[in-house]
Amino acid sequence: QDMYAGNTTLKAKGGLSVAVPGELAGLHEAWKQHGKLPWKRLVKPAEFLARRGFKVSPFLHMQMEASESDILEDKGLRSIFAPNGKLLNIGDICYNNKLAETLRTISESGPQAFYDGLIGLNLVKDVQNAGGILSMKDLKSYTVKQKEPISNDVLGLTLLGMPPPSGGHPMMLLLNILDQYKLPSGLSGALGFHREIEALKHVFAVRMNLGDPDFVNITGVLSDMLSHSFAKVLKNDINDNKTFGPSHYGSSYVTTRFTTEQLCSERHGLQQNNYLVSRLIQLEPPMSFNRQTMPIQDGKLKAVVGASGGGFIIGGTAEVLLNHFVKGLNPFSSVTAPRVYHQLLPNVVNYENWTTVFGDHFEVPADIRKALKSKGHVLKGLAGGTICQFIVLDTIVPSEQNKGIENETLVAVSDPRKGGFPAGF
Repeated sequence: QDMYAGNTTLKAKGGLSVAVPGELAGLHEAWKQHGKLPWKRLVKPAEFLARRGFKVSPFLHMQMEASESDILEDKGLRSIFAPNGKLLNIGDICYNNKLAETLRTISESGPQAFYDGLIGLNLVKDVQNAGGILSMKDLKSYTVKQKEPISNDVLGLTLLGMPPPSGGHPMMLLLNILDQYKLPSGLSGALGFHREIEALKHVFAVRMNLGDPDFVNITGVLSDMLSHSFAKVLKNDINDNKTFGPSHYGSSYVTTRFTTEQLCSERHGLQQNNYLVSRLIQLEPPMSFNRQTMPIQDGKLKAVVGASGGGFIIGGTAEVLLNHFVKGLNPFSSVTAPRVYHQLLPNVVNYENWTTVFGDHFEVPADIRKALKSKGHVLKGLAGGTICQFIVLDTIVPSEQNKGIENETLVAVSDPRKGGFPAGF
């Protein structure tokens, strides 16, 4: 708990911020239980991409420029994104041959090569050389934990989400609160934005009571977050005419700052997490905002939605679901509609007002902003936010031409804010 000795930089970058990488073990376990294709075939495309290289996109270049000093300071990152001492430009080919070799080994030998092999041994050396405390014992003892998804009936759907330490419960609470209004009219226009913002403030106040259930007892809080009666209490506390200061929504607040990976293994091209800080600092709940969500209707999967964007994920993901399943927008419009965010502290409404590097413009309309200001909200334009991915399954009802045949179509939307496109495997 005291190993950072007050040095906040060590929490975000360097070896001391690195915990055991669990993604590979989780993916392999999911494949063992549910996969049909050979493991090697699943890994090979990633190896091919790392070896063949890919063009630096405008969005990637923007992120590289924002992290230029960190990239140039780290030998591993520098070898990938600035091989000649300067950042690659848009359109340049970015290679990661060391990662390609790592993936080749993993495709042939499985995750043992990582958790109990040469890859893991070299990774530990790289982390320890960067001042970290990761050990081979840590890697060898890592096990995958399987948990039941959370389930919540709301908006005429059954939503399946991720349990703690992932963040399914807060979004469920947000939707439970908004479901108390007459829909869809209750969420239209400026009043709808106001109600969503106020609901978000309540959600973030309640979220401060969460933590990893392996370490703290949060049973009561989780139960409340799925309770429609609890949501009704919070909904009744929302004033349609004005907003309030943070103390109105709860009494325990912690301001957290989330940062990205700033260490790359020199030997294997692996970028490391900085999750350890979330587990060690007791004032900061070791929670993830990730919340992949699956709506079920009449026993059938209707969609899958997920997002990146830290504390903005709760609002961004919920807005996509509300846009499609409540407001009736098509999948693409559901993703591209401008968004607002609130995290309680700071007491500011972040609203989209930006043009992406691809020329797409996202902006909450001026009349909406004016109405929110009249209710006392402090607004701040935001360049960025969440990046949402949305897959919708539409069922084609049998007709005279295809009697007895029920077809399903997949509509995939990759958020244009990042310049992505849907692709199938």
